[in-house]
Amino acid sequence: MTKDEVERLREMAANRGCKLVTSRVRTPGRGDYGRFGLKDAKTGSAILGIGKKGLTARPEEIEAFLRGGAAADWKGSLGASGKAVANRAAAKKAPKAAPPPKPPKVREARPKDAEAISVLLAELGYEAGPTDVRKRLAALRKRGEATLVVERGKVLGVLTTSTTFTLHRPLHVGRISMMVVAESERGQGLGAQLVAAAEERLKARGCGLVEVTSNRKRLRAHAFYEKLGYEKTSFRFGKTLA
Repeated sequence: MTKDEVERLREMAANRGCKLVTSRVRTPGRGDYGRFGLKDAKTGSAILGIGKKGLTARPEEIEAFLRGGAAADWKGSLGASGKAVANRAAAKKAPKAAPPPKPPKVREARPKDAEAISVLLAELGYEAGPTDVRKRLAALRKRGEATLVVERGKVLGVLTTSTTFTLHRPLHVGRISMMVVAESERGQGLGAQLVAAAEERLKARGCGLVEVTSNRKRLRAHAFYEKLGYEKTSFRFGKTLA
C-alpha cells in the first residue's frame, strides 16, 4: 500500500473519530507486516484489527468498516458531550437512547449456531436443517477444520475451510470452501473479516497457499475475492458420484 493510500485511510479514520494504527514491521512476510488496526482517537480503546500478537486487519477491511458507518456508531456511544453535561437535569428526563450496535466479531462456530447457519446456507441454495448442520460442524471440528461465523448480536455470516497436503507442493494447501453473508448485511466488510480470519488460521496450520472455490455464475463473489488479492489460477471440474 502506498504512502498516499495510507494517508487517505488515516484521514478517513480521523473523520470518524478513530486513529489508524500501522504495523511497525518493515520486512514482508514477517509478523503483522502490511496489517492495520483502529483505535478510538480519544480513549485509545481498540475498535478493529488489534490482536494480542499484533495487527490483523487488511486495508480493505478498515475502509469497509469506516465506510459502513460502524465507526461512527461506535464513536457515538462514548460519553456525553459537553452540552449534555451542562444540561444533565434535562437529559435525565429524556428517554434513553437504544444502545449502539456492537462491532462485528469473528469466532468459531458453535452447535447453537446451527439454525442461523442453516438459514444462511439456504441463501446459497443448499438445504441443510439445523440437525444436519450440527452433525457436520462436529465432523469438521473432529477433523481439525475451521468453521467461522461473524456476529453482531446474531450470526450474520459463515465460512468453512479445509486443508490438504499434495505431492507437488512443499506446504499444505488451504481452501475456503464456502462463505456466505446474509444478503441484508453485505457491503459492510463482514466477508472481508471472515476471509482475513480464515487466512490467519490456515497459515497457523502450515498452509503456504489459500484457494477459494466459487461457482462460476457468482460473478459478484469473484470480484469480491479479486479485491482481496486472489487471482484466477485454474479451472475446477466436478463429477457427482452415484
